[in-house]
Amino acid sequence: MPFIFMSSQENKLKNYLLLHLIVFIWGFTAILGKLISIEAIALVWFRMVIAVACIGGYFLITNKSFKLTRRAAIEFLITGTIIAIHWITFFKAIKVSNVSVALVTMSTGAFFASLIEPIFFKRRVKLLEIILGLLVIFGLYIIFSFESKYKLGIVYALISAFLSALFAVLNGLFVKKYEADSISFYQLLFGVAIVSIYLLFSSSFTTSFFQLLPSDWLYLFILGSICTAYAFIASVKVMKYLTPYTVMLTINLEPVYAIILALLIFKEKEQMNIEFYYGAFIVLFVVLLNGLVKNSSKIKKKLQR
Repeated sequence: MPFIFMSSQENKLKNYLLLHLIVFIWGFTAILGKLISIEAIALVWFRMVIAVACIGGYFLITNKSFKLTRRAAIEFLITGTIIAIHWITFFKAIKVSNVSVALVTMSTGAFFASLIEPIFFKRRVKLLEIILGLLVIFGLYIIFSFESKYKLGIVYALISAFLSALFAVLNGLFVKKYEADSISFYQLLFGVAIVSIYLLFSSSFTTSFFQLLPSDWLYLFILGSICTAYAFIASVKVMKYLTPYTVMLTINLEPVYAIILALLIFKEKEQMNIEFYYGAFIVLFVVLLNGLVKNSSKIKKKLQR
């Protein structure tokens, strides 16, 4: 019995460390977005193509089925388009501002989700969610007031955060009907198709489109394979062993990891006014508080049953 306990504890620790690695990888995505020299739409196209190839290869190796119903295809087409635009606006935010501004603004996604969820799950908007949402807006106001040169980046990041929240809510419905890896594969596949159509009609598929710097190819491969395909598959595995509370708390460290990495790599380019960090603290603190409150309410409901 003690051996079984130790084995279980070691397995939990292993997956907890793996979760931190995944969150660190997600944070590194923003760094890669800044390092890659091509514009956002092309970047997202290459990212999705590489990720689709990697996950498709995973399907072949594990003999997973590629079957898809017509209804599922329509649902994945819609969400694939949403995730593509989300990534495009996310990388545009990084390109026109910096990693710190984009990541802190992206943290508002949790509150967009709080407003969107009641529509799809047919529940009332809670007063606490409105109050916390107003605090987030206050934090963003502080950032916007003292870092107005990054206002376009903040706008792009807000659009990206909203789309991310919409995507997460819709996936919350889909995960009850479909397998998680199938959802990801087809959403990325349809996302690639939509972006490809745009690039085709805008005559962007030229020889120069595929003539990238060697460093860009390396960063894109890391972005598409490790930061997208691997991180997704690993995150699904981890969520089978850790509680949603643990996962939620750890994921909230993503902007922290990314900002620290950005300061180390880009140095003075990422250094902001002290007011930015005041605003960033408010936004990140409220996001963390929101997760803690929601998790405690779920625990109370379970105890009352």
